[in-house]
Amino acid sequence: MRRPALYSSSQRNSPAPGQTASDQPGDREPPQALAAAPGRPDSGTARLRQHFSLHNIRLLWAVVGLLSLLLAISLATSMQPAARKLTQKDINAAVLKTLETTVLPSPAVKAYEAIIPSVVRVVGLGKPTVDKDGDEHAGRSVGTGVVITDKGVILTNLHVVQGAETIKITFSDGLESSASITGVQPENDLAVLQAHKIPDDMIAATLRSTADLAPGDQVVAVGYPFGIGPSASSGIISGLKRTFRSPDGEQAIGNLIQFDAAANPGNSGGPLVTMEGEVIGIVTAIYNPNQQRSFVGIGFAVPIENAASAAGMHPF
Repeated sequence: MRRPALYSSSQRNSPAPGQTASDQPGDREPPQALAAAPGRPDSGTARLRQHFSLHNIRLLWAVVGLLSLLLAISLATSMQPAARKLTQKDINAAVLKTLETTVLPSPAVKAYEAIIPSVVRVVGLGKPTVDKDGDEHAGRSVGTGVVITDKGVILTNLHVVQGAETIKITFSDGLESSASITGVQPENDLAVLQAHKIPDDMIAATLRSTADLAPGDQVVAVGYPFGIGPSASSGIISGLKRTFRSPDGEQAIGNLIQFDAAANPGNSGGPLVTMEGEVIGIVTAIYNPNQQRSFVGIGFAVPIENAASAAGMHPF
């Protein structure tokens, strides 16, 4: 079979007479130019094998390096000491350290802050009176009240508002309003008021049962003694189920809470609260053996169960 012509870079000789171009010895490529001779590797195949050999070596070293890194991480982790479990002793020490370095508010402060949004100043204005010298005096009494519902229902003492033509209320945020008497409980010297205007964020006091009270429990009285306030005084419950008789002897009130937190005229109708700021009674009287209007260490409050019933409430 005739082979196709291949171009060569060698110079061609003219064919001898009687010979064709294909018959000249110099015009035919040697067989090794078309295919690799048997037993000799082709140069391209050799380069390819060399490339794969280098690639395999590099890949092997990469795998070895990765395994070495993982082994080092594993050894480092295993050598780290395990985290110590917290004990109750650790927790107690941390709490004690916090208490030693942090100034906490006193229980009386917390009680005052809890009740003060619900405490109001109550002023009763009556008809002017004329004394023997002909001088006219405006009838005026000042006391305290405590808001027991967010609708503006207020508990106070009856003697603060009795006979008043106008009752004015001042809330803790300074808002002033008139009020009306909606209920009375004369046997406990209590009156229920309804404010005609209330703050938008009116906060009612929390009432607490007196069933578990005992002498020695701490209490705070909040009010407007002599119109000054709001003022707070702290003390303890001195006794339970006491009876108080008015100076004129006309009225006796029983089942009272006796306490020694300072109270004076103007505290009447204000709340007596626990250290949590919960109302347990309405301050109603102070003992005056010398008939002087000053505190001698004995005050009385109507239990909140009786006071709430005056407003038609039975919270416990």
